[in-house]
Amino acid sequence: MSKKIVDILGLQNEPVAVTLIKKGEKLPEGYSEPDKPIRHCQSIMRARKGEMLVVTEEKEACPVGASALGIVPLPEKVKSGDFHYNLGLFESAEAASKMVEKRTALPEGSVQAVAVSPLSKARVKPDVVVVTGTPEQVYWLIPAATTFSVGGRVTVDMATAQASCGDSTIIPYVTGNINISLGCFGCRKSTDIKPEEMLVGIPMAKIPEIVRALEKMGAGPIPKSRIK
Repeated sequence: MSKKIVDILGLQNEPVAVTLIKKGEKLPEGYSEPDKPIRHCQSIMRARKGEMLVVTEEKEACPVGASALGIVPLPEKVKSGDFHYNLGLFESAEAASKMVEKRTALPEGSVQAVAVSPLSKARVKPDVVVVTGTPEQVYWLIPAATTFSVGGRVTVDMATAQASCGDSTIIPYVTGNINISLGCFGCRKSTDIKPEEMLVGIPMAKIPEIVRALEKMGAGPIPKSRIK
């Protein structure tokens, strides 16, 4: 399935399998812990290039993302809005606080680690698959996951922060729906994501139907739209 997604869309990197290791569960074998603490977005970008990582609380470098993932408590400076306000992303701490208040997050302490790997190499069942690509490539995943079979319209839930952790991992995990993100300050500052790239988070349960839809669209509308 991973190869078909890559080939049909023309992705530069493989989709990333993300598994949330719940409290009390055994850490999966075959995954390496990073040498030093890293952010969730950094682990995604490293996994898309082939690495298989398991990131525990001790190796989480970003408390904002780790708190959304349910690994650590929400820091008070983040809750108050001071953290994102001081980055220059908001006109006031109050505005930043409202963003944090409305974010989707897992219960504190519910997750002990996150395992990431290329989708084809996953040794544990993924909860979410994160794809990084151009807007044109991501576009085709939207109908494949939703409107191709049932029609209607698609609602997207995004913020100016937490693109990889909140918008592309937690929201798809909680809602069971595909979600996209244009990226955020944190991931663009801390990873090698390109200016022209964005992210999409897909519940693993939707991957088979997405592949079926892509195969059908790949035989018609996708190549036709690319003829200039």
